[in-house]
Amino acid sequence: MQEDHSAHGVPPADRSDPHADGTALPAGNAAPPPIPGDWHADRSFDPADMAQVRATQRRAHGGGTYSQVIVDIAEYRAIGDDGGYAWKAEAWYGGDINRAVLKTEGDGRFRGDLNGAEVEALYSRAIDPYWNLQAGLRYDFEPSRAYAAIGVEGLAPYWFELESAVFLSDRGHIFVRAGGYHDMRVTQRLIIQPRAEINLSAQDIPSDRIGAGLSSVELGVRLRYEFTREFAPYVGVHWERSFANTADFARADGRDVSNASFVAGVRFWF
Repeated sequence: MQEDHSAHGVPPADRSDPHADGTALPAGNAAPPPIPGDWHADRSFDPADMAQVRATQRRAHGGGTYSQVIVDIAEYRAIGDDGGYAWKAEAWYGGDINRAVLKTEGDGRFRGDLNGAEVEALYSRAIDPYWNLQAGLRYDFEPSRAYAAIGVEGLAPYWFELESAVFLSDRGHIFVRAGGYHDMRVTQRLIIQPRAEINLSAQDIPSDRIGAGLSSVELGVRLRYEFTREFAPYVGVHWERSFANTADFARADGRDVSNASFVAGVRFWF
């Protein structure tokens, strides 16, 4: 006896076609069946406890809220007479699509000046499985400046972590920054990480000693050992150089145009 599918919005299968059955049936337009409201486990366990278990299970399979703090760079730099330091960290809170992100980075010298320190507060929106669009505010402490920020970050083919952003300062100046890194595993615990960053300015800013065009480049290679995934000390080298008018400003101030240093630090997250 032929089953009648008309009640489900699906016309009866053509039995003259031996393949018109199962998944080969034409698509219907009926509404899906209701989600079951009775659960077999509730007969053996407290229904309130089982409802909490099911809610936890739904969060674990998507739609949940999560958080993470990543300190990617926290290092000593063997530069100058007393040495220096640098940091780069990020924290985020949210779900798979929408997140609140806090970033900070900077560097300086022991018994010397703070070269730069900044913090960014951003809204991050996933635009595909690998890339996020981010927008928000950035504040620099040295010199004191506020910026509007918009950019993208994500995972490029061959596992390159990339990010770029455009900044508009409260004085109308425009800057662009782009950078990234790539983890190359020697073993499951020993990892080499090349890293690069470039900074550009749309105009000369003599008061901040920044020139138009390519203002600076930073390159580095770090070798870390992961005692656990969450804790990994590292050693490496770091090189940075000023270019164009930014380099001219540095020479006029008696500062080095380029420098290289040995670094040692720790990467951790939780």
